[in-house]
Amino acid sequence: MDKFKLMHCFLTVVDHGSYSQAARVLALSPSTVSKAISRLERMIDIHLFQRSTRQLRLTCEGKQYALKIRPLLEQLESCETNIKQHCKIPSGQLRVTVPVSYGRLYIQPLLKSFGQLYPEISIELCYDDKHVDIIEQGFDVCIRSGTLVDSRLVVRQLSPIDFLICASPAYLTNYNAPKTIEEFPQHRWIRFRFQQSGQLLPIMMPESMAIVESEQDQTYIVNDGEAMAELCADGVGLTQAPHFIVRNLLKEQRIVSLFPSFHPKGFGVYLLYLKQENLPERVKVFVDFIVKQVELLGETPQKTWARSIKSWSSAPM
Repeated sequence: MDKFKLMHCFLTVVDHGSYSQAARVLALSPSTVSKAISRLERMIDIHLFQRSTRQLRLTCEGKQYALKIRPLLEQLESCETNIKQHCKIPSGQLRVTVPVSYGRLYIQPLLKSFGQLYPEISIELCYDDKHVDIIEQGFDVCIRSGTLVDSRLVVRQLSPIDFLICASPAYLTNYNAPKTIEEFPQHRWIRFRFQQSGQLLPIMMPESMAIVESEQDQTYIVNDGEAMAELCADGVGLTQAPHFIVRNLLKEQRIVSLFPSFHPKGFGVYLLYLKQENLPERVKVFVDFIVKQVELLGETPQKTWARSIKSWSSAPM
């Protein structure tokens, strides 16, 4: 037993007048209670009881000790009860890390509604496309896109990633849309470079998973997904981007999809958090809220709205 348990055991003996009665209340054996009192006496170097075969009486020091520690233990129990009750109410600071583009386009617009539902939760939202160790860096929730493996974390897939090859209507008035992968090098491309690896996002087609490298003087390279999509909408060239980056531009008809969406195996958007027996309520409600809101956008772990987008070449002229 730790010291607090020994003190509780001592007060139980005081309240019930004997080791045997205290043992029944504590669901312990009388010998265990006796040993606990002896241990407490050695620990605090105070003789608490006068023992005889018939009677157990508090010493003068024992009476003073009981008077002093009783309110302390009651205050401690009250504090623990209040904390447990408070933990059932979603509150406190929630630290969340998100990819830059997905965070801006999908998560940021949801924060106002979440704050109205859970006003006791404060959010620190960190935008970062680099790998983040949420345990070392103290995050509660991490949203990541790409491919993931981390056995220390609970992983919930929000959606696959559907890639779309897009162009602006203005670009297509000046250039013929490519119909095959062989025609890709004839066009200007806006490409995405990963900051962490320095690699370019490959241009992928369902038949070949091919990487198409355009001539450097015909290619624009950026490290920001939204900039890549905006350059495409401005008529600079073609691009292939994840569905969540081009969603708004497609709805606004500032760009069109030239081919059906392509969803390479293993690519997805994931929500991650720590494996904990007692997960804080603020984490639970945030996770459930994000999952529900993404579903309302037409996305599930199996598919996204991009699967239903008709390609420009198949649209009626």
